[in-house]
Amino acid sequence: MKEPDVTDRAVAKPVAVIDIGSNSVRLVVFEGARRNPVSLFNEKVHCGLGRSLASTGSLDAKGVERALRALRRFGAIASQLGAARCEVIATAAAREADNGPDFVARASRVLNCDISVISGKEEAHLAAAGVICGIPDAAGMAGDLGGGSLEIIGLDKKKGASGGVTLPLGGLRLIDLSGGNLERARKIVDAELKKVDSLKKGKGLPFYAVGGTWRAFAYLHMAQVHYPLSVIHGYTIPIDEALTFARVLDHLSPSSLERVAVISRGRRETLPYGALVLERLIKYMAPSKFIVSGFGVREGLLYSTLTKEEKKRDPLLAACDELARLRSRSSAHAWELCKWTDPLFMSPGPTETPEEKRLRYAACLISDIGWRAHPDYRSTQTLGMITQARFAGLDHPGRAFLALSIYYRNQGLVSAESSPEIHRLIDEKTLSRARVIGAAVRAAHMISAAMPGIIGKTPLSYDDGALVLSLPKKFAALAGERLDSRFGILAKELGVDSRIRIAGRENASASA
Repeated sequence: MKEPDVTDRAVAKPVAVIDIGSNSVRLVVFEGARRNPVSLFNEKVHCGLGRSLASTGSLDAKGVERALRALRRFGAIASQLGAARCEVIATAAAREADNGPDFVARASRVLNCDISVISGKEEAHLAAAGVICGIPDAAGMAGDLGGGSLEIIGLDKKKGASGGVTLPLGGLRLIDLSGGNLERARKIVDAELKKVDSLKKGKGLPFYAVGGTWRAFAYLHMAQVHYPLSVIHGYTIPIDEALTFARVLDHLSPSSLERVAVISRGRRETLPYGALVLERLIKYMAPSKFIVSGFGVREGLLYSTLTKEEKKRDPLLAACDELARLRSRSSAHAWELCKWTDPLFMSPGPTETPEEKRLRYAACLISDIGWRAHPDYRSTQTLGMITQARFAGLDHPGRAFLALSIYYRNQGLVSAESSPEIHRLIDEKTLSRARVIGAAVRAAHMISAAMPGIIGKTPLSYDDGALVLSLPKKFAALAGERLDSRFGILAKELGVDSRIRIAGRENASASA
């Protein structure tokens, strides 16, 4: 974990990805081909191309016209944003419909570029690549539920994606095949899932859910349990709880969901069928937990174009580094903080796992991103930024840890009772670490004022039961009551005394 060598990433050109699905057509223009994908623009149009595919064999006529109109707009937007290239894929509906080739040809002329009609297995592998992009250590089974099909694929930490099957169980297709009858749909789902022996490989492992319908399922569950975060990526539901909730939803009609504000109009129709598929999947697979991936086929497509070197980068640290460059007073100082705080977690200080160190570095990198905000609101504004940021490689407890670390850095070490509600997502040890890091950054800024080239010359160490800050003679004038106070608070949080050494003389500050 070291400061990256920044070359041309800062001037990377946007990349447009257009996904022509069975239910919706979406454009995402990414800021560039980077390890942590950030979208400049994101727009979706529910066209329902595959609405009647099962019964007629053709794409919906009205859906085709809506899709072509949307694609014309998408092409203009991508050009307006200066996209270096435009990657266009079409999935289940376009590859299976009798009039699919004609639609693809028309769409290609509208966009003035080639369109890749991908197979079900290719779609499964792109979905898996998206999951890996957002959750690098993912291991288990991934499922991508669209309007026309369900793709299921295995994930392994060392081997990556393997296998991959596609099933005709998308929400719109189930509505068409069952005539809108959920009991008939249940029989259809069971008949298809019984054919897939590979589902047994997911027993006792996490299930990673991809697709808008399952994201809607998770958003509704968040609202039901009054969850303290709103970001969907990484949201995890215990499998028994997911099963119970799915059983509730798969008996609801779309009309019963009309007043549910957290579910978009376009998802209300397919949500009960998505819940039904999930319920039956849980029965046949018996996974350990349900984890939502906010990254799917589009992010997987972008990820697949990255170099090996870029794929190896830590997506969280890459994102935090970019935030530091964009919003902090000095990204070099942010990286210095990472090293400056290393001695805090050396013997006899608290122990630290590699993952905890990684999260500490991430916190240091984004510790100054709120400096432009008014001091009275800096803590709450940065809290909101971090809890809602599009970070890859970060679960919800990790996100809560980062947000609280920076909250304490700006607000001071308020009591747990006065802390934001997200503190209930982490245990006492992690909360204590967040407080230590917040206190450490507050102390560091009393020395450096966020400028680089200073704290690297003022090392921390432990000596005879005390935390020691060493100031060289040239920085002696930086000593004072404010530094004594903040450094003492840091030491107290660590449970040791504090001591400031200044070029051969020593100023001791007691800290229980």
